[in-house]
Amino acid sequence: MTTRAQILARAHSQADEPTLGAALAMVESRLAAQISSREDLLSDVSNYLIDSGGKRVRPVVTLLVFRACGGRELRDIVDVAAALELIHSASLLHDDIIDGSSVRRGKDSAFRKYGLANALVAGDFIFSRAFQLCARFEEKLINWAADACISLTEGEVMQGRFRHNPAVTFQDYLEIISRKTASIFQQGARTAAYLAGAAEPVVESMAACGFNVGMTFQVVDDLLDVEGTEERVGKPVGIDLRDGNPSLPIVLAVGRDPEVARAFQSPQLSESEIAYIRGRIRASGVLAEARALAAEYGEQARRSLDVLPPSPDKDEVRAVIDQLLHRTE
Repeated sequence: MTTRAQILARAHSQADEPTLGAALAMVESRLAAQISSREDLLSDVSNYLIDSGGKRVRPVVTLLVFRACGGRELRDIVDVAAALELIHSASLLHDDIIDGSSVRRGKDSAFRKYGLANALVAGDFIFSRAFQLCARFEEKLINWAADACISLTEGEVMQGRFRHNPAVTFQDYLEIISRKTASIFQQGARTAAYLAGAAEPVVESMAACGFNVGMTFQVVDDLLDVEGTEERVGKPVGIDLRDGNPSLPIVLAVGRDPEVARAFQSPQLSESEIAYIRGRIRASGVLAEARALAAEYGEQARRSLDVLPPSPDKDEVRAVIDQLLHRTE
C-alpha cells in the first residue's frame, strides 16, 4: 500500500516538472493498459468507448489541482486520474443501457454496436479495472473513490425516478447532478490535494472547487442540448427531451409552459416535436437563468482556489473553469 509519507518523499525528490500535456499522455497510456483483457471482445468494447472522443475534463481538473497544490511526482495522481475516467466511462455504458441510447459522442453507442449483454459486462470490467488501480492506495482514498461511485449510482436511480415526470423540482435536479456528475469531480480534486500533501483545510477547499466545477460542467452540458446544434456540439441535440431526462432547462420550463410539460411526459417524440419544444424552451427565458446558475457555480469554484498561493497551475484551473462556462461543444 502506498502511504502518504512515501508519496510526499517522492514529491520532494523530483526536480523536473512534466507539462500538463505529458501528464495527460501518461493518463492515456494508463487507460490503454487497464482496458486490455484476455478476452478480445472486452478490449474491443472498452477501447471503442475510451477512444470515442471524450474531453478528459475529469483528469485535467484532477491533474491541475494536484499541481496547483504543489504536487510534482505524477505516478500516483496519474493512476487516480485514470481510475476516475474509467469510472466515468463505465457509467456511460450503463447510462446508455438504461436510456436505450443508440448514439454516444456522435457515433453508435457501445450498447447499439455490441448489444446489451456485452455493454453491461464491459461496464463491470471497466469499473473493476478502476478499482484495481486504486487498490494500492490507503483506505481513505479508496473510500473516497467508492463514495463517488455510490453517489453516481444513487443519482442514476434518482434521475430514473423523475424521468418523464413533470413533478421534478429545481432542488431535485440539483441533487441529481450533484450525485451523478459533481461527485467524481469533487473526489478527484480532494484526492489530488491530499496526494500533493496539502493541509486538511486546503484539501476540503479543493473538494469544494471540484464539486462546483462539476456542477458548472453539467449545467452547461444541459444548456447545449437545448441551444446547440449538432454541427457545433458534435453530437445529436435534444437527447434529454428524447430520453425524458430532467435537465435544467426542461425542469425550469416545465413549470411555465404546459406544452413543454406535456411533451416531457411523452414516452416518444418525433424529431419535429423535439425541435418545436426546444424552440419553446429557448423562448421561455430559462436559458438565461441556467447560464446565471452555471456562472455562480463557476465563481464558487474560483473562490475555493483563494486558499492556494499564486501559480501558473492555479491560473490554469481558473482558465479551465472559464472554458467550461463558455464552451460550445
